[in-house]
Amino acid sequence: MKINTTRFGILEVEKKDIITFKDGILGFENLKRFFVVDPGDQTLILWLQSTEDKAVAFPIIEPKIFDPNYTVKLLPAELSSIALDNLHDACIYTILTIPKQVTEMSANLKAPVVINNKTKIARQIVLQDNKLEVRRLMYADLKKYIVNYSSDDSKRTRTKIEAIEIETEYSEATVTFDEPATLNTNEVEA
Repeated sequence: MKINTTRFGILEVEKKDIITFKDGILGFENLKRFFVVDPGDQTLILWLQSTEDKAVAFPIIEPKIFDPNYTVKLLPAELSSIALDNLHDACIYTILTIPKQVTEMSANLKAPVVINNKTKIARQIVLQDNKLEVRRLMYADLKKYIVNYSSDDSKRTRTKIEAIEIETEYSEATVTFDEPATLNTNEVEA
């Protein structure tokens, strides 16, 4: 199916990729059907795009990327509300707030989006843990993760790296000096 979006233009989406929020998303309860858009950039930010309102798309991210210690504990009723037996069959995302000053980007850790991978039923669940933040600043942690992210592109770049190393070795081996180097003993510190 083709879906027109404000942010991404017309997108082709398979029916199996449509996610159903029975209760909608907080503040957008009337919107029930979404899909995840990966813009293919280096930010690791995805978008939860509405199929019913082309202008509604929420930036989302996996919280483990910027907070490795983040854990979600759901009550049995919350699990059954999205037909889940356990969280191993789910994707968990936090909705981001991205202001004009991008360094003040924050994630809502208190109310993650939980998606059942098998049924594509989802819900934004307000967790009972009072220590979780609604606006957890995370730009610096995300930036650090992106900088330290190791890519699997080593096979594509290996030849180039080896060529640079060989060229460096060759250049170092052929360096000569016209005059012998001298050491001024007055400049050497004890």
